[in-house]
Amino acid sequence: MLARYAADAARDVEGVRRLVPDRLRRHGGVRVKDEEGVEIEIHLGVDAGVPIPALARDLQQRIAEYLERMTGTTPVAVDIVIHEVGG
Repeated sequence: MLARYAADAARDVEGVRRLVPDRLRRHGGVRVKDEEGVEIEIHLGVDAGVPIPALARDLQQRIAEYLERMTGTTPVAVDIVIHEVGG
């Protein structure tokens, strides 16, 4: 559930092209760890020309706010991993 909400929040941010899935234990490009607090790791492809530091800060804030609003869960970390930059 948390992975789906994080993915939904990320897709709504301008500049995000797609989530990048792989064979690791991720749900559609999102990994959720819940050990000493919820940690979100999201893997993305972004549009060319987007300022990546600003995009990452926006993503971190939006994902954290969305998870808190939808589930009452405040993540201790939201890590953004950029795999692709494209046009």
